[in-house]
Amino acid sequence: MIYPYKGIIPKISDSAYIADFVTITGDVEIGDKSSIWFNTVIRGDVAPTIIGNRVNIQDQCCLHQSPDNPLIIEDEVTVGHQVILHSSIIRKHALIGMGSIILDGAEVGEGAFIGAGSLVPQGKKIPPGTLAFGRPAKVVRTLTEEDLKDMNRIRQEYVDKGQLYKNTNSITHSS
Repeated sequence: MIYPYKGIIPKISDSAYIADFVTITGDVEIGDKSSIWFNTVIRGDVAPTIIGNRVNIQDQCCLHQSPDNPLIIEDEVTVGHQVILHSSIIRKHALIGMGSIILDGAEVGEGAFIGAGSLVPQGKKIPPGTLAFGRPAKVVRTLTEEDLKDMNRIRQEYVDKGQLYKNTNSITHSS
């Protein structure tokens, strides 16, 4: 469902895929060929949420903000299942692993990888091109060429899958 909030209607690219049971409200922008997957909630009722192009926000994510502190997700980012993003900046080509939490003022650098289940605390900066993991997240190593290829593969699969879902009629089951 798409809801206005205080007269502000989410701006969603015509080429974006929004799955069933997604809730998007208020000051939210979603870029070209991005995909928002089942049961995700994106609330733009405190500050803006800006989602770039070719971003995938996977199932059951929660995106929100604190006053005067937007959530910014740059182009070509992968956000895994059940991630919470709150008033943070996710730079282009980053991957946020399943079940991770990124808090206010945190910044995930370009092409960085946050391992599944990690917590990036308030104000923490994760350098570009690194793998960070844990609670709290700590940089454990620089990403390899193989890591980067895998991140690109995942991102492209979600762009392709989102466009396939968008262009395929859904089937309604009747009992």
